[in-house]
Amino acid sequence: MPMTNKFVTFAAISALSAFSALPVLAQDSQGDDKVVAVVNGHEIKASEVQMAAEDILGQLPDLPAKLRYPFIVEYLVERHLLAQAAVKQGVAESDEYKRRLALYQAKALRDAYFAQVIAPTVTEEEMKKAYDTESAKIEQTERVRARHILIKTEQEATEILDRLKKGEKFEDLAKKYSQDGSKDYGGDLGYFSEREMVPAFSKAAFSLKPGEISQPIKTNFGWHIIKVEDRKKGAAQPYDQVKTGLRNILLRKKTQEKIIALRRESKVELKDPDLVKFAEEARKLRQEVIAKRKAQAQQGGAAADVVPADKSGLAAPLADSPDLLDEPADNSGKSDLQLPPQ
Repeated sequence: MPMTNKFVTFAAISALSAFSALPVLAQDSQGDDKVVAVVNGHEIKASEVQMAAEDILGQLPDLPAKLRYPFIVEYLVERHLLAQAAVKQGVAESDEYKRRLALYQAKALRDAYFAQVIAPTVTEEEMKKAYDTESAKIEQTERVRARHILIKTEQEATEILDRLKKGEKFEDLAKKYSQDGSKDYGGDLGYFSEREMVPAFSKAAFSLKPGEISQPIKTNFGWHIIKVEDRKKGAAQPYDQVKTGLRNILLRKKTQEKIIALRRESKVELKDPDLVKFAEEARKLRQEVIAKRKAQAQQGGAAADVVPADKSGLAAPLADSPDLLDEPADNSGKSDLQLPPQ
């Protein structure tokens, strides 16, 4: 998947999970759009509530599900009160209003295009096929759960290893000395497959039995001491538990592909010199990543480390990423289908 895809997003996708927490309001058995509130004669309908969810629920992830529907209705009531006041004061004739209207019109067209053209292309059959493909990969892959302590020098790593041999707790030393985000979890990286981490780290981790601690290992990030907690074969979550996530991933992928295709057949000019400079830097970075992918493919997947993508700083090169589940679901870099550790 091209590097550009990582920077392409589509706001309407975030609304998909939000809709599942709302009542089924848009139409009754006769196909009527239910009126849920009236503001000075203006009817707020269920379809308007559903569309408003696209804009605001993604900004309120901590709002309890049972409060989302009344919150959105109150949001719309307040919006219409202010809009009606604006009309009375002639704001609708102002340049400020016209500029905003042009912006919102483009957004409305984009969202409608997504809902009417792109979203219907993701079918249940396609989702089940994707699930079967990805779950098969997980079930065939051995994974280990490991902790690590990352330090700058070999001498520091050796000193910490000596302290571990004398009985000090791995978790305590990781919290005190490790220099990456996993330190807050006692160095715990969770479960990962061999290809998810950089080669030197994976080779050391997968050579250990549960409970064993490695000698100091060097990677591009520094020196590591690794402790393996557990080893197991992968197991996929049931389809019904991951189908929403799979649908969002497929929708995101199709949207990205459409945007890339449109850019290729369109003329987009950057007028700001700073934007031109940034675009050129991004192009060079993209070419470097592609070159490293090709080199890795020729070497059978043992190329040099690429920029890490997760909290551990140890994610494997981009060329190793699954095509479908190209974006991690959390900070651990694990697949969306992976069962949580037991």
